[in-house]
Amino acid sequence: MIRHLLLGCALIAAPIGVAAHQLIVFASVDCETVTVEAKFSNGNAAQQGEVRVLDGKNVLLQTLALESDGTANIPLESVDHTGGLVIEVDTGSHDNYWLLTPEDIARNCQT
Repeated sequence: MIRHLLLGCALIAAPIGVAAHQLIVFASVDCETVTVEAKFSNGNAAQQGEVRVLDGKNVLLQTLALESDGTANIPLESVDHTGGLVIEVDTGSHDNYWLLTPEDIARNCQT
């Protein structure tokens, strides 16, 4: 009887793990602005969260909030990007990051 109860509970709980969504973070640069996009694996935008911008040595440069459409814009001139940037997004229950290397920034700035 107990085995059947445990098996039933396991079968009911199994879909819960499958329903979890991963946070996907993407950042691009156009030489003036770093555009950050955060969405879940189901395609829904992360509607709230914190964006942390760190330099290549993991020193925090700036913190800002995600917009309701899952984006954030960081003026490139407002951060020291010579060593690259680490863009972290934390929604409270999910987090992830994106790396922008100095080469990524230079390539998109044509410098």
